Amino acid sequence: MQAELGSPVRTLFFDRALLPGGWAENVRLGIRSGTFASIEANCAPLPDDERHACALPGMPNVHSHAFQRAMAGMAEQRGSTDDSFWTWREIMYRFLDRMSPDDVRAVAALAYMEMLETGFTRVGEFHYLHHDLNGQRYAAIGEMSGAIIAAATDSGMGMTLLPVLYSHSGFGALPHTQGQRRFVNDLDQFGRLVDEASRLAKALPDAIVGLAPHSLRAVSPEQLARLTDMTVDGPIHIHIAEQTKEVDDCIDWIGQRPVEWLLSHVNVDARWCLVHATHMTAQEVRALAQSGAVAGLCPITEANLGDGLFPAPDYMAAGGRYGIGSDSNVLIDPTEELRLLEYGQRLSLRGRNVMASAAGHSTGSMLYTQALTGGAAALGVKGGIAEGAAADIVSLDMQHPSLLGREETLLDAFIFAAGRSAVDCVWRYGEKVVTAGKHNKRHDIRRAYARTLRTLTA
Repeated sequence: MQAELGSPVRTLFFDRALLPGGWAENVRLGIRSGTFASIEANCAPLPDDERHACALPGMPNVHSHAFQRAMAGMAEQRGSTDDSFWTWREIMYRFLDRMSPDDVRAVAALAYMEMLETGFTRVGEFHYLHHDLNGQRYAAIGEMSGAIIAAATDSGMGMTLLPVLYSHSGFGALPHTQGQRRFVNDLDQFGRLVDEASRLAKALPDAIVGLAPHSLRAVSPEQLARLTDMTVDGPIHIHIAEQTKEVDDCIDWIGQRPVEWLLSHVNVDARWCLVHATHMTAQEVRALAQSGAVAGLCPITEANLGDGLFPAPDYMAAGGRYGIGSDSNVLIDPTEELRLLEYGQRLSLRGRNVMASAAGHSTGSMLYTQALTGGAAALGVKGGIAEGAAADIVSLDMQHPSLLGREETLLDAFIFAAGRSAVDCVWRYGEKVVTAGKHNKRHDIRRAYARTLRTLTA
């Protein structure tokens, strides 16, 4: 949505701000109709400026299943067999069996509130819970999408809605299981669902609607070909190569690995986000980087589910782009996602500062800026503090003990030492939604969530 030229401009003044070209001092940001109308550096504050110490661009969250926030911490007891992603998935299926649209709205609002409080300002909602408790279509086909959009309205979160096509339980178009009944659509029904989601999303100021074939397990090659023909402008996201079993099953089905098959059969380009892409060969790594697609990395969830480690150094060396996501929302914190991305590589490679590109470069700066640019591309928006972009801003508390005296290494200190506790204020589309680390609707959102959780766990 473009700023209206006749509307008033509000101004924020920051002692320093992270702009696309790097750190700048004494920065005045002019905001009109939710977007940056002007950016001035090296200027003096004016009497009407709202003043703060330090501004970062809000971080995009490329991958979320918001409803899973309600089961955070409920799947951490060892089962009678070896626990894995696949056993966790069965617990998740049982949990969502009871969720109504109102439940989804309350849980998603809490997740989005927590995202905003920690510095995420736009979410890619990979939304696959479409139908009623019996797997039947709601009278209004977009009922569940409407619940997600309402949660974004309640919280103020920026939204890239990614309705998910899910038709099969495994490679080779296997029939869906009982646990998947609430996800399943054929292509015609899915097309109607996307149209309705697009209509509902107009209630948000700058929402984007894309498409998400769930995975090569859940969508047939024929469906994938037709689905990609449906997409004109919005991004396309897909789960891929998250688990070694998925890779083995794909080879058994078609004789190729998942990323290998996708890149050789589909026109994967800069509109695409390949979520996880954990298990790739060196050739797949290079091919994904060269495609222009974004890798959607979710280090907290990938660690929680025992997925494995993304081959980040080789991917970055090949020119690849990535964004970060909160996925299962077991813990919501962009600094922890970035920290764990780096620490996973350190543990695997037994080295330090792996994600820094060269000697003397800041690891924190590389992590933040790469995730910012890749994440914005994956969600279909212009990112950063730049004219015409959405005015999504995170201010830091420069009196936080871990940030004192760290002006020259601020992003390192923020990511590796202070974390989410250093977030002071957050503006989303020009509106301040977080003050002193607390969302302005925190009480009401948490109260609604508590009521919902009592019902779901009764």
